[in-house]
Amino acid sequence: MLTESVRLRPAVAADAPAIAALHVAVWRDTYRDLAPPEAAAALDVARRQARWEATLADPAQTALVAEIDGALAGFGLAGPPGDPAFGDRGEVKYLYVGRDFARRGIGRRLLAALASALADQGYAALGLGVVVGNDPAIAFYEAQGGRRAGAYTDPGPLWRSPNLLYAWDDLTALAGRG
Repeated sequence: MLTESVRLRPAVAADAPAIAALHVAVWRDTYRDLAPPEAAAALDVARRQARWEATLADPAQTALVAEIDGALAGFGLAGPPGDPAFGDRGEVKYLYVGRDFARRGIGRRLLAALASALADQGYAALGLGVVVGNDPAIAFYEAQGGRRAGAYTDPGPLWRSPNLLYAWDDLTALAGRG
């Protein structure tokens, strides 16, 4: 696991085009067999970029990027919960790592940094949704100490996906995994 050359930093408005492009690429790869074809067809970089521009301007959200040698390797987003299933937990809304950068500890570091940011915002716990059938993500979150805490349907912008809710009740421990 190579993490020494990974740089995590807060995302800024100028990152929106690169985040959008990586978001679309990872989404298409991850959900190609899980999402309905019309959802995949509706996904494009221009729409995703507009959403990221708005998200990066929202002070309630914490967006981080991971870079290796100046290249965007991954990103994460956390903030207030978007669904009642999360209760009083902060929510990790996105945690994506590009295929070329997988298995280098980037996802673990992003998750830990997002946990720390949510703790700084006053949350004691965090949750995140994983689309049912996304077995690699489920295995990753379980390896990071996440536990299944429920399920919900994400209305999403593209399709209503069934999600498992994973939770961590000790943000200090999770932040220390980074």
